[in-house]
Amino acid sequence: MIQLIRGFKDILPGETELWQHIEKIAKEIFETFGFQEIRLPVLERSELFARSIGADTDIVEKEMYTFPDRKGDLLTMRPEATASVVRAYIQHKLYANDSVRKFYTIGPMFRRERPQKGRYRQFYQINAEVFGIASPLIDAQLIFMLSTIFSKLGVADIATHINSLGCPVCRPDFKKALLTLLASISDKLCSDCLRRHKKNPLRVLDCKVPSCKDAISEAPAIIDYLCPECKDHFNTIKATLDTLAIPYLVDKNLVRGLDYYTRTTFEMQTGSLGAQSAVAGGGRYDGLVKALGGPDHPATGFAIGLDRLAEIISAESNDLSRKPEIFIAPLGNQSKTKALEWACLLGLEGIRTELNLTDRSLKSQMKRANKLGATHVIIAGDNELEQGSVIMRNMLTKEQVPIPVQGLVANIKQILK
Repeated sequence: MIQLIRGFKDILPGETELWQHIEKIAKEIFETFGFQEIRLPVLERSELFARSIGADTDIVEKEMYTFPDRKGDLLTMRPEATASVVRAYIQHKLYANDSVRKFYTIGPMFRRERPQKGRYRQFYQINAEVFGIASPLIDAQLIFMLSTIFSKLGVADIATHINSLGCPVCRPDFKKALLTLLASISDKLCSDCLRRHKKNPLRVLDCKVPSCKDAISEAPAIIDYLCPECKDHFNTIKATLDTLAIPYLVDKNLVRGLDYYTRTTFEMQTGSLGAQSAVAGGGRYDGLVKALGGPDHPATGFAIGLDRLAEIISAESNDLSRKPEIFIAPLGNQSKTKALEWACLLGLEGIRTELNLTDRSLKSQMKRANKLGATHVIIAGDNELEQGSVIMRNMLTKEQVPIPVQGLVANIKQILK
């Protein structure tokens, strides 16, 4: 038997309804706040991610699904969405008519990392990206939107962590202080941190190896090195979140896993997933559009881990699958043909209908209707058709009433009102 590739999963009926519910809530909020949907290809040129995410990141070094095509060009299955959105923003000159653009996208990403609870090699993200706004107020609004999404989905165990990564003006002094500390604890760092810390010492702050996390517990905080502009930016975000009544924690070691972030960075963390605590995160990436060949436009955004969010909600949510309003139980060949016709006509009216097309007994059909959760059953035998009426049974009250075959669909609509 051929089975799933390790690290991949099927999203089955019973789960898909929950995913659709999450996506529906997210889309409603995005569109309320003026975001437009953008749909992106799964494959991109590998250079896009090396230049945007950072060549020294775990994603680019170890986790990307990269392969040459027939012409020898290196292609990568996208490990995240922001770089692809920026590429589309530049390539299609989406800034031409309006420099302020807001996009959202929902889809699969791919990373070949160790599968574990809440983490898969094909995973799904809900992304929001804003271009052309430098104000810290938009960063605060994005955090507010995230909080609203979680609130509407009934997710309570969420904490907002925020930090500032500074800018090219203030970051060099912080890096110098951090390098001094790292030199003194080099014997406690993992091999990856030892190899990369001189090129990008901030990567050490994002390391998940326990020994590294313990070693850097006394690391300097970048918010103590912010230039006046970055400090004002960060203070405005905090003040705005206070005004919006969004609780938050300033987390000095929060740097996220991608090199393109500047200034604002944030995560929504939960205690429901064990070690994989981040269910959403994002921040500002003001230099990325220019770095990829576009105009010097500021940008900010976030991503929600859809797999992780669904896992959190599924532990607490009720069954979201739609139950049939009508189950048609035909008895006889003539009634089966008529039942199919009725089911099609009811479907056109938006009434979810199931029917039996096998030679089951009425008792067996009623059991299946009950198992499916149907609210009403139409019992239609060949004799009933000859008499010009069928029986409609309310599965909750057990009441049965005759329904004329003539105008049956209209009669059922009237009863279901």
